[in-house]
Amino acid sequence: MENVVLVVHLILALSLIGVVLLQRSEGGGLGIGGGGGGGVMSSRGAATALSKITWGLAIAFLATSIGLTIIAAQRSEDTSVVDIIAPAEQAAPAADAVTPPAVDLDSLMPPAADDGLAPPRAE
Repeated sequence: MENVVLVVHLILALSLIGVVLLQRSEGGGLGIGGGGGGGVMSSRGAATALSKITWGLAIAFLATSIGLTIIAAQRSEDTSVVDIIAPAEQAAPAADAVTPPAVDLDSLMPPAADDGLAPPRAE
């Protein structure tokens, strides 16, 4: 179900972008565009078909957004991201209770070469 709503959501998003790009610019943004007082979209002008389609797609896009949010909230079931990363059973002990293990630094050194150029190791 979630995948179907997600695919519809993506199709609506692409359609909304396309319809907005098809609309004629009415100016006012950067001082460029259609301008003029006798345009179709004047202060009292009727809504065009493209603007009605834009509104319909925008409402459907918001509805699918809310639907995806509800589906995701139902799937979470009182879980947290922290519970997924570090479950409570495997939680690390308190920081003051942890003591680092003793490390023998000589065991970390690579073995000396027998060519006579390596300095002698202190033991």
